[in-house]
Amino acid sequence: MNVAIHESWKKALASEFDKPYFDSLIGFVKDEYAAHTCYPPGKQIFSAFDHCPFDKVEVVILGQDPYHGPGQANGLCFSVKDGVPNPPSLQNIFREIQADLDKPFPPTGNLERWANQGVLLLNAVLTVRQAEANSHQGKGWEAFTDAVIQKISDEKKDVVFLLWGGSAKKKGARVDKNKHLVLESGHPSPLSANKGHWFGNKHFSKTNAFLKEKGKKEIEW
Repeated sequence: MNVAIHESWKKALASEFDKPYFDSLIGFVKDEYAAHTCYPPGKQIFSAFDHCPFDKVEVVILGQDPYHGPGQANGLCFSVKDGVPNPPSLQNIFREIQADLDKPFPPTGNLERWANQGVLLLNAVLTVRQAEANSHQGKGWEAFTDAVIQKISDEKKDVVFLLWGGSAKKKGARVDKNKHLVLESGHPSPLSANKGHWFGNKHFSKTNAFLKEKGKKEIEW
C-alpha cells in the first residue's frame, strides 16, 4: 500500500503497510472521515513522522489519542495548533519545563519545534472522532504504533523514551533498556499531576544530560 508518510518511515515500516490489519485500518479511517468529523485533518495524520524522520529520532514521547475538540489536534501528541489555548496536560508539561530548566512558557502549544529537533511525538492511536475520546481504539492503530516503537528500539541506539502514565508505560515495555534510556513518571494530566506523580520528574534536563553524554545535540525544550 502506498502511504503518504515521510520516505524514511515508508522504508522502515514497509512490511507493516502490506499487512491485512493495516489495510483494514485504512478502510476504517477513510469511512470514519467520510461519515463523521474526525481529527487531526487527514493530511496531518502522519505529521509526527513527517516532522521527525526515522534517521533523526533522538527522543520518543508517547501519548494516547489525539485531542478531540475542534481545531486542536495537529498530528503530534500533546501538541495543539498555533493560536489554540494549551490543554491542561500541555500546560503542566510547560510548568515542569519551567521548573526544571528555568525556561519561560512558550508563545504557542504547537510542538512542531520539538519534532523538528528529533522528538517523535507519537500517539498510540492516530485518529479520533470529534467529541468522542478513544473512539478509534482497537481498530489497528495500536499494532502499527507498536511496530514503530519496536523498529526504533531494534534499529537505533541511545534514544530517550519518555513514558508518562500507565498506558505509555505498557506501550513502552518493548523498548530495550540496555540500548536506550527509558524515563517513566505519572501522566501530566491534572488528575495525576496534582497527586504528585508528574511535577519534579525532571525528564527534560535528564533527557538533555543523556544526549549530551552521548555526544548528541540537546533539545531546545
